[in-house]
Amino acid sequence: MISAASVKELRELTGCGMMDCKKALAETDGNMEKAIEWLREKGLAAAAKKAGRIAAEGLVYASTNADNSVGVVVEVNSETDFVAKNEDFQNFVKGIADVVEKENPADVAALLEMNYPGSEGTVADMLREKILTIGENMNIRRFARYEGSVITYIHGGGRIGVMVNFDVDGAENDVIAELKKDVAMQVAAAMPQYLDRDSVPAEVVEKEKEILSAQALNEGKPANIVEKMVMGRINKFYQENCLIDQAFIKDNDLSIKKLLEAKSKETGVNIAIKGFVRFEKGEGLEKREDDFAAEVEKMAGKQ
Repeated sequence: MISAASVKELRELTGCGMMDCKKALAETDGNMEKAIEWLREKGLAAAAKKAGRIAAEGLVYASTNADNSVGVVVEVNSETDFVAKNEDFQNFVKGIADVVEKENPADVAALLEMNYPGSEGTVADMLREKILTIGENMNIRRFARYEGSVITYIHGGGRIGVMVNFDVDGAENDVIAELKKDVAMQVAAAMPQYLDRDSVPAEVVEKEKEILSAQALNEGKPANIVEKMVMGRINKFYQENCLIDQAFIKDNDLSIKKLLEAKSKETGVNIAIKGFVRFEKGEGLEKREDDFAAEVEKMAGKQ
């Protein structure tokens, strides 16, 4: 019987997944050294060795199904931007999006356990294979999925991926199709943080008010007018950060809310935004700072 302590020890020694470690110990009658060799022979330990490297490049990919009723946006990271241009890597990411679209996993952990299209293995198995064959650490970072009237938009060759979910009460037409595209481009360009004012957490608003109050007092404004100034500046905060309140990038005299109202009136179909997602490749991740010349010299044996 393989103990949990042995599995834990092997995992710490190799960095491999728990199930792989358990299988390796079972195959080698619990012999730790042989289990490590078994993992290396299977290529799993090599993949784990790469797992320590920073993966902050890669690709954001977004797609919808045939009738635009289901949309998906995923981010898969790699170590270098070169990999994002690799057709094999791009197809791998598209396969992941296909799994998310059809299977609707709860999270990345559930996604990893699902069958990868056209193979007998899981998404996790395919990820390990790509790490080994392409030679870089990779990571499925995040995904989002919407059902409804969905549009997706990719900007900068996979640097930014946007998905917007609409509530369209009636038949869609070319006017609505253009509106949906315009809103998706708005999200990409204007980087809204929230859908509307009700979506902004109360603690965020209170913190903003504190900062704005301090700013006004530091400017020497009388205390009796600070509150009015803060309310005016909070309104500007909403206009900058809430999609519905933002000025339309194609016509700054129109807010997105007014744009939706105008298109609803023009088409006779009520149109509202239910939600949006904006992924930017590597946002919030630590990026590796390499001295490329030094790396080349090192490889050439000059250091």
